[in-house]
Amino acid sequence: NLFNLSVQTASVAVMATGALLDYVAPVGVLWVCVLILVGILGFSLVLPEATLHHGAELAPAIGRILRQPRVMALMTACFAMSAAHGAFYVFYSIHLAANGYSKTDVGLLWSLGVVAEILVFLLMPRISGRFSLRTILLVSFAAAVLRFVMMGWAVASPGAMIFVQLLHGLTFGAYHASAIAAVNQWFPGKSQGRGQALYSSLSFGAGGLLGALISGWTWDDWGAGWTFSLGAMFALLGWLLVWRWVREGADKDFNNKSGGKL
Repeated sequence: NLFNLSVQTASVAVMATGALLDYVAPVGVLWVCVLILVGILGFSLVLPEATLHHGAELAPAIGRILRQPRVMALMTACFAMSAAHGAFYVFYSIHLAANGYSKTDVGLLWSLGVVAEILVFLLMPRISGRFSLRTILLVSFAAAVLRFVMMGWAVASPGAMIFVQLLHGLTFGAYHASAIAAVNQWFPGKSQGRGQALYSSLSFGAGGLLGALISGWTWDDWGAGWTFSLGAMFALLGWLLVWRWVREGADKDFNNKSGGKL
């Protein structure tokens, strides 16, 4: 299926990049990554439309969907959320080790974040039944602001780091499930594949790359605290975009369509 194909493709890409690093300078690999992301974005725009079955919902043109303020706001907010996680994915283990955490501690904290994420995914049908999509997104982005500020300035406290990793359930689990639910609704019928491809390429692809690059530039000069605080600012930007343009009622079918499917 598509998920297995994605995992296999990612595995090949990781192994190929590792081999490439033995022969090419990291800067060269960076341009390879940029070209790959541009290619993903390009393919998402020309992705063949799904075959409609009898009675399936007709969809408006992809350009018309993308021009909607709520769609532009959500895509930009998702880009910002992934950029906010840049320093986390690149430097969190280094940050912990530099502050006296053992390798075992680091591994346990990462595992805790994964467990929190899985638990939230399991609970999403109940959560989405009680709260609107907009509310879940706002809480998730607010949690990201708090998480990255604490990550940068409260690293000396093991209790704070445990709480920081538990927040991963919101900053990735609840956020991702809600964003996908919105994309599936706002890109109906045969446009849904393109919507999901755009979401992935703009957020995890472009946003993640930008966040990683910026954290690499600021880590030595600004220090860990301000680098993670910059991630919090990205998350705050996402919160403002959702608060301003993703309105109540825009997700009127969210609870009915997402329950048990996220």
